[in-house]
Amino acid sequence: MKTLFRGTFAALLALLAGCGESEDHSGHDHGPVHQHEHRPPHGGTALVLGDEAFHLELVRNPAEGRMTCYVLDAHLENFVRVSEPSFTVEADVGGAKKTLEFQAVPNAATGEKIGDSSQFDARADWLRTTTNFTGRISGFNIRGTKFTEIRFRYPEGNE
Repeated sequence: MKTLFRGTFAALLALLAGCGESEDHSGHDHGPVHQHEHRPPHGGTALVLGDEAFHLELVRNPAEGRMTCYVLDAHLENFVRVSEPSFTVEADVGGAKKTLEFQAVPNAATGEKIGDSSQFDARADWLRTTTNFTGRISGFNIRGTKFTEIRFRYPEGNE
């Protein structure tokens, strides 16, 4: 009976010592330091806002000269609707200053509209051939929090 109790107790301790979250972490790196790695759902570039409070995911479509930005939660799992109708990325492309004007995208299927959207699009001819640049977003509001001076390298991100 003692052996059965010890085995059950050890199994319970092992279960409680896990990540402590109910999500699947099979793709995460659990090396010497317990780190969580989140991958952008559309295969784009992740930009961290705040202390991983939210993320922006940038996805380039070179054929269309378009970049889409998705606003996502801390784990890059759920879309987050924002009231921003637009925002601007100031880009440095090999020393040349460029601008991307992102506009909110309405979506009848999800009920999203301008002023209540999680998706933004920008179009620029230079996106057809440019594979990397440095960027800056001066400010972006999400649920009452203003994130300022968001600097990143595309396609690396800002982590």
